[in-house]
Amino acid sequence: MSKLEIKDFRVSIGDKPIVKGFNLTINSGEVHAIMGPNGTGKSTLAKAIAGHPDYAVTGGDVLLDGKSVLAMEPDERARAGLFLAFQYPSEIPGVSIANFLRAAVQARMAEGEELDATGYYKRLYSKMDLLKIDRKFTSRSVNEGFSGGEKKRCEILQMAMLEPKFALMDETDSGLDIDALRIVADGVNALRGGQLGIMLITHYQRLLDYIVPDFVHVMYDGRLVKSGDKSLALELEAKGYDWVKQELAAASA
Repeated sequence: MSKLEIKDFRVSIGDKPIVKGFNLTINSGEVHAIMGPNGTGKSTLAKAIAGHPDYAVTGGDVLLDGKSVLAMEPDERARAGLFLAFQYPSEIPGVSIANFLRAAVQARMAEGEELDATGYYKRLYSKMDLLKIDRKFTSRSVNEGFSGGEKKRCEILQMAMLEPKFALMDETDSGLDIDALRIVADGVNALRGGQLGIMLITHYQRLLDYIVPDFVHVMYDGRLVKSGDKSLALELEAKGYDWVKQELAAASA
């Protein structure tokens, strides 16, 4: 079993503190939903854990199986078992999904070890069948001309092939209609459990109708301020975030 520990994590953009002492532990097989209003630091949290260079870590630590990842380059964090699904995936014209994934899988292998092409395609098609993705999909350029749902499905396929220990999913539901949301959620549910732990960042409870989390957390002003089960997400949907702000104000008074 693996463990991702986020300890008193602090992140700034320039001189502005964004994440202000965030604490959370995620174990293999668990799905943790992170909710909160705009501007509270959710996406910054995920990107900083993955090693995005625009974010300065000013305190705390992130431990993967007891080892700090903060001194690692982003590619080293990925090889160690972290995966970041972007809110807005980039297009890579001229690079097919099949070749992109092949390069990504090769990069995870030991130096000098060569990827067997037959075994690679057998595994790729097996994952595509699991995720109910048409095999013609792999000949398309990465995200070029894709709908929102196709971009997210492409990321789920990447996750399936790379088999990370922990997936940081930044607003996976962004820009998706109900049909696309259901398809992407089916893909995540096909991969969840076992050795995969997931941190699922979302604004809306509707995603959690399809990907039911084990834990729901509220992030506010750069900190984790409240935790619960799926019922907490329903309460946030019904009441918004004002009641959380009021509780915090009362506690600090």
